[in-house]
Amino acid sequence: MNARRDTQASRAALSVDVEDYFQVEALRAQCPREKWETFEDRTVANTEHLLALFEQYAARATFYVLGWTAQRHPDLVRRVADAGHEIASHGFDHELLYNLTPEAFRRDVARARRLLQDLSGQPVVGYRAPSYTIMARTRWALPILAEEGYQYDSSIFPIARRRYGMPRAPRWPHRISLAGGASIAEFPLPTIRIGPLNLPATGGAYLRLLPFPLQRWAVARAIRGRRPFVLTIHPWELDVDQPRFAVGLRTRWTHYHNLKHAQSRLTSLLAMGAFQPQGEILMRLGLL
Repeated sequence: MNARRDTQASRAALSVDVEDYFQVEALRAQCPREKWETFEDRTVANTEHLLALFEQYAARATFYVLGWTAQRHPDLVRRVADAGHEIASHGFDHELLYNLTPEAFRRDVARARRLLQDLSGQPVVGYRAPSYTIMARTRWALPILAEEGYQYDSSIFPIARRRYGMPRAPRWPHRISLAGGASIAEFPLPTIRIGPLNLPATGGAYLRLLPFPLQRWAVARAIRGRRPFVLTIHPWELDVDQPRFAVGLRTRWTHYHNLKHAQSRLTSLLAMGAFQPQGEILMRLGLL
């Protein structure tokens, strides 16, 4: 199906945040961390479903694996790595960065990286913060990542949102200078520019919530212009049978809306290009 694609020229990246439905911030009140062990864990089946889809479309991805999940499903991490995907870190406990001290953050990312490297046999050099919470007030996290051996981050969303976002950040992969001559590569989340505003382009909840013709246009435009961008997905977003909670209208919309369409939207976008891990694209761009 994909033999005609020029994978060397591709700058279309694919990523997966490996976490389950009960770990998302929107359901924190219904699923507090101390009760995670009591919820039905659907991570393995949903992630294996994604692996099968990616194989069908000859797509390779960066899997940002939560340390909590890797500790409970070590064989899943090995299967993802053995399938040719990049293993990266989503931290250990899925805590928003502005709820952590710098010392607690360092312990979290160091612990996750050690575990993921041991399980995957890969050097773990990429990181994505829970809910994209590297922003102006948590920029202190970037030098800690570099000191702990991470070479790139993919947490900055150049949009204005209530819980995350850095609207004035560059929209394309770049290096960020840090104190003491250090630096780290950044692979931002995808946006489109309309007038003075950056708006989300696709991926994650936006894959389900935004008008799909707009997303197809944004992805096609990036692919035609050979602009680097990353398409993101959570395994639970393809799980229409996941347990449902009684939540408010806003959370009901952001978490459950269009779950039944997520897979068809994802595969439609996968068919448009040759998707590859973020680390490989950053290397090709000379940023790693």
